[in-house]
Amino acid sequence: MKSLKVVFLGTPEFAKTSLEAIHQSHHQVVGVVTVADKASGRGQKIHQSPVKIYAEENNIPVFQPEKLRNPEFLEELRKLDADVFVVVAFRMMPKVLFEMPKMGTFNLHASLLPDYRGAAPINYAVINGEEKTGATTFFINEKIDEGNILLQQEMEILPDENAGSLHDRLMEMGSGLVVKTLDGLAENAIEEKPQPHVEHPKNAYKIFKEDTRINWEQPSKTIHQFILGMSPYPAAFTTLKIDNEEKGLKIFGGKFELSDHGKPAGSLDISKNEFKIYTQDGIYYPLELQLEGKKRMLVKDFLNGFRNFDGIALA
Repeated sequence: MKSLKVVFLGTPEFAKTSLEAIHQSHHQVVGVVTVADKASGRGQKIHQSPVKIYAEENNIPVFQPEKLRNPEFLEELRKLDADVFVVVAFRMMPKVLFEMPKMGTFNLHASLLPDYRGAAPINYAVINGEEKTGATTFFINEKIDEGNILLQQEMEILPDENAGSLHDRLMEMGSGLVVKTLDGLAENAIEEKPQPHVEHPKNAYKIFKEDTRINWEQPSKTIHQFILGMSPYPAAFTTLKIDNEEKGLKIFGGKFELSDHGKPAGSLDISKNEFKIYTQDGIYYPLELQLEGKKRMLVKDFLNGFRNFDGIALA
């Protein structure tokens, strides 16, 4: 089978798994493009992307341009004479870059396009209670996630699965799909197809802090799926009022029951033995949570941290 020369563009762990799969295949990774190193945390320690770390461990040339239109960077890439660029979890690319290789540039997206275009397809598939999702490889064009489809593969979403678990399973499946796509392109065995026209495709917009607040006025099932879809990152939250102090409370998982309780949605019963939050149509029981300034913990340990529950309510 013909071996392709590949330039890989990506940053997080999700991308690193695909890079590793390509590197271990018979295709040749001739260069890697990733984000610049960043200082973060208390000590402003320099952090390198998982993609850079893997590339350097395997002696693959790494490029970290501040600007993707930088002429010197573009010239360096041209010299690599790659057949194809592969993009996984990277940033918006200018036309001058994605049109550079002979075969074009394809992207791995963690949904069955055209549904869930955007930055958070895994989160929204869980939030919306989908029973299946998948991964798509497609040629990049000037519109976000709208290029011609190369390959797709479906995956079942498990009952009560959170976004973190689904992310990890799609990461593994997606890496195989990337190699399969390269094999197909090498043998000229893939027929690219325009994405089907859908009147109202489901969107997966970028999630901001204000989008992660739990609305207790909603049905229990909706709240449950929302919490699962935000777990473990960016994490759904509510605000707890402890005496006169308000603190953010992240909830990573729980269970619910439907009941005609007659209590206001968003009120709670909290004691040494249980933590109940009333919803529109039932009760939600947080099982794993994190109070602002504290570690993530099980509800039993959380409740053990209080002596008195009288002054606790949802803000």
